Amino acid sequence: MGGIATSNRQITLYYDANSSIAKQTLAFAKAEGLPILEIDILKTPFTGTQIVELANRLKLEVKDFINQELPAYISKFDPHKLSTDDWIKMIQNNPEIMKQPIALRGDKTVLVETPTDILKI
Repeated sequence: MGGIATSNRQITLYYDANSSIAKQTLAFAKAEGLPILEIDILKTPFTGTQIVELANRLKLEVKDFINQELPAYISKFDPHKLSTDDWIKMIQNNPEIMKQPIALRGDKTVLVETPTDILKI
């Protein structure tokens, strides 16, 4: 994958298939009849460019993509103050610690915190 391609005709959902919020969001979106392109971040790794692009679309710093409260993070890492490049590498090597799901449609991007957030897109 290079940059992130989006469409106004469908929602691209980046998610961790093991995440309960992702499962609920997918079920909700399908029940609503929303056209979804599913991308499991555990199976389809991000490039550094894509991580930076998603952060910019969400108006976040790359470091803010890391959920440092997740058991997957706590069990592997201590709290860090790293460079942007180091945060990118951390996400690429440990996608399960990334905040997600992230929904994109056209020029809109939403970090989904509850399943109904997908309707904001």
